[in-house]
Amino acid sequence: MPDVIGWIWSHTALVGRTAQEHAILSAVALLLVLATSLPLGFGLARTGRPATLVVAAANTLRTVPSLALLVIMLPILGTGFLPSVVALTLYGLPAVLLNTIVGLREVDADVVEAARGQGLSEAQILRDVTIPLALPVILAGIRTAAVQIVSAATLAVFIGGGGLGELISSGLALMDMAQLTAGALLVALFAIATELTLGTLQRSFARRFGAPA
Repeated sequence: MPDVIGWIWSHTALVGRTAQEHAILSAVALLLVLATSLPLGFGLARTGRPATLVVAAANTLRTVPSLALLVIMLPILGTGFLPSVVALTLYGLPAVLLNTIVGLREVDADVVEAARGQGLSEAQILRDVTIPLALPVILAGIRTAAVQIVSAATLAVFIGGGGLGELISSGLALMDMAQLTAGALLVALFAIATELTLGTLQRSFARRFGAPA
């Protein structure tokens, strides 16, 4: 078993830099996913055929491997941070978009009608009824997208995006098992921490609003 802890301890500057790159890359991609998929999901939740077409396109996008998306960006945007972020955004977008549409559509129509009967405006119904009830499902999509992005960001190194994948690729090139294992371990810990944090948040909202986690 390679001395992973010893390697990390003796390369703290490299680990810190690549971890920071990985975190920034993942965070920016996730923010872009939220900024695009949430408004789109809210807009499509009450439509018919347009939503069906978008859902079909999103499901198709989910089948494309993350490395393929990254490679597709090469002739379009070149190498570096921007193409990596764009590819990761496209990779994470379907999960949030689909869960937003599903979550909003699954809100009980009788509950909405009851709120409307009490004199609430459409804006109040959306804010106080629809969004809280749909939020656990939406958060499940965000959690899935976040873990996918954190994991896929490991491959961004192949198009100059940096991140913890640099430790893995360098470890492979140098046949340095300690470096390779350290990179893989750090990515796994990053993904697990993301899953646990967002999973806890999702369950908290589910308990608060009486929705399934």
